[in-house]
Amino acid sequence: MALIPKRTKYRRPHRLTYEGKSKGNKVISFGEYGLMALEGAWITQQQIEAARVAMTRYMKRGGKVYTNIFPHLSLTKKPLETRMGKGKGIPESWVAVVKSGKIMFEIAEVSEEIAREAFRLAMHKLPIKCKFVKKESGDVNEK
Repeated sequence: MALIPKRTKYRRPHRLTYEGKSKGNKVISFGEYGLMALEGAWITQQQIEAARVAMTRYMKRGGKVYTNIFPHLSLTKKPLETRMGKGKGIPESWVAVVKSGKIMFEIAEVSEEIAREAFRLAMHKLPIKCKFVKKESGDVNEK
């Protein structure tokens, strides 16, 4: 299943930075456990899908997996040995811009041990350092 936008208004956007802290999506909203990014990066559609498959395979299709990131940003590339000019290249791949502190994946309806192991397997598929987080029991809104 390819994670790419169905249609785009502007075909070739500028490259966005992944430095700094995430503005939104810092608390767990759907599941009980989450996978938080500890650093920024561009996460490709293949990496997102590989992490999702690793989690669902380990959980033996039990529980629910929520993916909070989507690859909206297209990365372009010009062919090798092409002269300068003649516009920007064609979209080569799609990436999600992930900043530090963002909850990328959430899991619900499984035990903590299963969730920890599923996220550990998913972390190996991602190019950044991540952290396992639990939903706060009393706090609804945490800033």
